[in-house]
Amino acid sequence: MMTMTLRVALVLVSLGTCTLIIRKIRQAKMQIENAIFWILLSLVLVVYSLFPQAADFCSRVLGIYATSNFLFLFAIFVLIVKVFYMSIHISQLESKITELVQKMALEEKQREERDFENHDEKTR
Repeated sequence: MMTMTLRVALVLVSLGTCTLIIRKIRQAKMQIENAIFWILLSLVLVVYSLFPQAADFCSRVLGIYATSNFLFLFAIFVLIVKVFYMSIHISQLESKITELVQKMALEEKQREERDFENHDEKTR
C-alpha cells in the first residue's frame, strides 16, 4: 500500500516535471520528441499516485513486496532503457560527426590543391 506522503510527493514531482518540460519546450531548449518521454513518464506516475490500486496490482503481479519498491524499480528500469536509447543515438551522432569532419577535410584539401594549381598557372 502507498502512503499518502508518497502519493502527494509523486503528484508534486510529476507536475513539477511536466511544468519544467513545457517551459523548456517554450524556450526552445528541448525538442518535443524528447519531451514526450518525460511527460508520459510523469503522467504514469500521476496515475499511479491517484490510483494506487494500479501500482498495488502491478507490484503483486511482479511479486514485489512493497508498492514503493515497485515504483522505484519501475523508475529505474524506465531510466535505464532511456539511457540505452540515448547511448545509441549518441553513437550515431558521433559517427555522423566523424563522417562530416572527414568530408570537410577532403573538400579543404581539394580546394587547397585547386588554389595551388591556379597560382602555378598564373605565375607561368
